[in-house]
Amino acid sequence: MSSETSHHKPRVAVVFGGRSSEHAISVLTAGAVLRAIDREKYDVLPIGITTDGRWALTADDPERMAIADRQLPTVAALAESTEGAVVLPVDPTNREVVYSEPGSVPKALGEVDVVFPVLHGPYGEDGTLQGLLELSGVPYVGSGVLASAVGQDKDYMKRVFTSFGLPVGPYEVIRPREWETDPMAARRKIVDFAAEHGWPLFVKPARAGSSMGITKVNDLGGLDEAIEEARRHDPKILVESLLRGREIECGVLEFEDGPRASVPAEIPPVTAHDFYDFEAKYIDSAAGIVPAPLTAEQTAKVQELAVAAFDAASCEGLVRADFFLQDNGEFVINEINTLPGFTPISMYPRMWQESGVSYPELIDRLLQAALHRSTGLR
Repeated sequence: MSSETSHHKPRVAVVFGGRSSEHAISVLTAGAVLRAIDREKYDVLPIGITTDGRWALTADDPERMAIADRQLPTVAALAESTEGAVVLPVDPTNREVVYSEPGSVPKALGEVDVVFPVLHGPYGEDGTLQGLLELSGVPYVGSGVLASAVGQDKDYMKRVFTSFGLPVGPYEVIRPREWETDPMAARRKIVDFAAEHGWPLFVKPARAGSSMGITKVNDLGGLDEAIEEARRHDPKILVESLLRGREIECGVLEFEDGPRASVPAEIPPVTAHDFYDFEAKYIDSAAGIVPAPLTAEQTAKVQELAVAAFDAASCEGLVRADFFLQDNGEFVINEINTLPGFTPISMYPRMWQESGVSYPELIDRLLQAALHRSTGLR
C-alpha cells in the first residue's frame, strides 16, 4: 500500500553503494542521509549494493559508514550476509521487498513507499536505477531516466547546454571506437585541441564523478598515461582546456512553485593538490567558502544559470551546478550533478543550510516531493 492510503509512516528504502568507482562516496552519503532522516516521520530500510551488483540487507548503522583512518567504507563490510540478496519486484502492483538467502525461505521485508537512491556514477546515478524504479512503479528522489543519463554523460550534457544557449568551455571527446580502432588518430585529435587551446589539459572519464580518473596534463609526455587512467573508469573520455578563474557551485532544489537556487559557494585553490581532486574532496576535506564572496550581480547570474541548467536537462528534485567564474568576469558551466554528495562536508547541503534549509529539512523536502510525484511520463 502507498503512503497515500496508509496511516503508517512512509517507508523509505535508502539505496547506496553500487558498482561504480564512486562506491565508497555513496556509502558516506548514505551514512549522512540515514542520520538526518526523521525517524518519527519515516520508517527506513537501508539497502546496499555491493561492487559486484548484489543488493544486500545492511545494518542501519551510520557510524560504520564513515572514513576511518583514511579508509573508505564498503557495502560488503556492512552487509548482514555474504550471500543474501534483496529483491525489488518489477511489478507496479506490488511494492513488497523480499530478502532471500540460499537454502532459506524468502522473507518479506514489507512494502516500500519511496526510494532515496544515493548512488553516484554509473549503474545508479545515470538513469539505470531510475529505469528500474519506473518499471516497478516506486517513487524515488531526484531526476528521471533522461535527466539522470544526461547528467552523467558530460559529452551529452555539454551538447544539451549548448543547444539551450548556456556557456560551456572548450572540450573534445574521444569515443571508445576511436581509441580502439586508431589510437594514433585519437591522440592527434587531442594534440590538435591542445594546439588550439593550449596546455595544460584535463583528461577525464566522460561518465564518472567525484573527480575520479581525472589527470591534469601539462604536456605531451603525460598524455598517454592520463588517457589510460581515464579509460580505467570509462572507455569514453573527455578532454577539456584549463579555464582560468574561480570555481563556483550552486545548489538547485525543487519547491512547490518550481526550482530555486541556493546561495553559491566557492571552492578555493587547494595548495596541497594540483586541482580539486578526489583526495582533496573526500580525504583531506578541502573547505568551500559558503556563501561565495561574489557581488550581488554575480550571485544573481550564477543562480539564474543554475536554474536554467536544471531546466535544460529536465531535472527534478535537486541538482548541484558547477561553474567557473573566468578572469574576464563571465561564467562558464562545467557540469551538473543530479545526485550530489550528502556527506558532512558536501557542498550541496552546506549551501542550502546557508540558504535557510537545514539538513533534516532538505532530506524531508526531497522525500515529500518524491512521494507526491508519480512515476511514468510526467
